Order: sequence, then C-alpha cells, then structure tokens
Amino acid sequence: MAKAKAGSNEPPKIVIVKKIIADGHGGHHGGAWKVAYADFVTAMMAFFLLLWLLGATTEKQRKSLADYFAPTLVEFKQNSAGSNGLFGGSSIIDKDNYPHKAAQTGTRSITIPAGASGGKDVGTGKKGSLKSREAMEAEDRKSFAKMRQQLAQAMLKTPALQRLAGQVRFVPTSDGMRIDLVDNANYSMFALGTTVLEPDASQLIGLIARTIRDASNPVMIRGHTDSLPYGDPRAMNNWILSSGRAEATRRRLLLGGVPENRFERIEGVADREPMIVKDPADPRNRRVAITLLYRRGVFGQ
Repeated sequence: MAKAKAGSNEPPKIVIVKKIIADGHGGHHGGAWKVAYADFVTAMMAFFLLLWLLGATTEKQRKSLADYFAPTLVEFKQNSAGSNGLFGGSSIIDKDNYPHKAAQTGTRSITIPAGASGGKDVGTGKKGSLKSREAMEAEDRKSFAKMRQQLAQAMLKTPALQRLAGQVRFVPTSDGMRIDLVDNANYSMFALGTTVLEPDASQLIGLIARTIRDASNPVMIRGHTDSLPYGDPRAMNNWILSSGRAEATRRRLLLGGVPENRFERIEGVADREPMIVKDPADPRNRRVAITLLYRRGVFGQ
C-alpha cells in the first residue's frame, strides 16, 4: 500500500501486484484433447467395422458372431432349469429346460439329435435343417399308398395286365415298399432260363416305371430264382440268372422314365431267399423285387 502525501487528506492508494507464471503453452496446446480424439477415432473405427460386418456376412454368420461374444447364453441354457428370476417366464419342465436329475445338464434343442425325441420343431424345419427320419418316412408311406392305388387301377384298366394282377404283391418293409413280380405255374415274367422279359411282363414293368418315375425315392432291385440247377454251372447258374434278371428289370424301368441316379442297388440272390421255404423248386420262388426305399434326411427341403 502506498503512503499518503504529507498534509494531504487523500486516502492512500492501493497497489496490486499480479504475478504471472508462464508454463510454456497455452490452454489449447495441452495433451488432453489428444486422448479424447484417439478415443473418438477408435469408436468410429469400431462403428465402421460393425457396418462392414453387417454388410459382408449372412444372417447365420451374424448369429454365430453374436453367440461368440455372448458365450454365457449356451452355458446358461445348459445349466439352468428355467431359474432366471421367476423362471424367466418359463416352466421348470419346459422343453428347453429339462434337467431334473443330479448331474443332468443341457437342453433338448442342444443335445437331442433329429432322429430321437426332442423339442417340438427339432430337426423338422422347412429350410436349413435336417428333416427327421420319422417325418420323411410318414410322407413316403402316404406316397407309397397313393402309387399302389394308381398302379392297381391302371392294371385293371389294361386287359393284358388284368391276369397278372394276382402275381403283383405290395409288401411294406422296414426299408420302404417292395413290389414283387412273382412267377407261377401258368406264367413266367421271363422266358424260361433267360433274362428276356415276356411282352406282358415288359408292359407291366413299364407301367410301374410311369407310376414311380416322378417320385424321389431310391430304387433297389433284387432278382430271385428257384433251386432248379443247370447242367453246366460254369456257363450259367442261378446267381448269374438272378443278377441278369434284376439288371433287365432296371433297364426296362430306365426305358420307362426312371432316372439313372435313382437306382440304389441291383443284385441277384439266386435261390437263397425262397418265398416258399418248404419247396425251393416251387415256381413262385422265381420273382423280381422292386423296392422303393425311404428317402434319406436332406437339407433345405
């Protein structure tokens, strides 16, 4: 504070001294903005990476990426029994919350294969999943019944085939539906001892071909003979004859419009599987079996 002049009534003046300590840089030249800018650039890079991933991946791939960053979802489903809060809106006996015994973990949708019993829609989706074997076999059985009815009606409408109706047998098997073309004492499908189809038998197999050609079931053909032997088994025997008749049947089905890739197996079993076991020489043991096999499980159908 300055002193007052002598003999003056003025109050003394106040002198303020301001000290400025220079730090070498202004406020806007500090390093804090660099940290903020780096955070901003990182966030933008992550954002554009996310946009690129969304545009360059499929829905299935995006779901896999999401599950990768949330692995606790699967672990939660494996170990839970609907115990998220008040069961997370689910029951303790829900299809996807079934562990009720000690050391039993997992969910039906994760652990039960399509061929076993699982959730309501497990393995039977319309697209992108494997149809269950039971569902496809049920469809095939309906298709087989329809084809059987069509074939029987067509035979009755054709005078030449009416007399062969009793020699055509439809047999459901564990592999599919078998159509047996059986000889009898009065008529043989092939000329005796040869692989040449009789005209009526050829017409019958052509009718079968027209009935089954639009289906997608694989086809198996098996030839059978009776036990009557040949004079020289080295030149001709029942193995050769049964295999040749199966092949002749395949060629006639192919000529009737059945695609080549439908044929699953062509084989001859000679007299090893007789229909009349007590009399292996019975003419009814001579037959050709055309089996429509159940379809395998397929994707996207």
